[in-house]
Amino acid sequence: MTGRMARNKGAAGEREFCKLLSAELGMEIKRKLGQARDSGDDAQVGKFRFEVKRRERLEVMKWCEQVEEAAGAGEVPVVAFRQNGEEWRVVLKLSDFLPLMRGEL
Repeated sequence: MTGRMARNKGAAGEREFCKLLSAELGMEIKRKLGQARDSGDDAQVGKFRFEVKRRERLEVMKWCEQVEEAAGAGEVPVVAFRQNGEEWRVVLKLSDFLPLMRGEL
């Protein structure tokens, strides 16, 4: 896949994920433009910062590091990814997941 095709697929994946979040949360969530240039995250909802990937080859730890670097104090870095024919999945640190499970986030 060429660089341009990969960027288009990535942008389409970000839009797809944001559309799903928007429908579930009842508010408009848009992808951040210029995030690739700024080395930031792809979307943000409250304190949750998302790195969104639409790829066949998984590099989850690399993506985790990327969003963790972008997240500020008190923010929760989350990787959201999907491969062809699969559902969206999210990855976050256990130290961020446990407060979520306890209803603290």
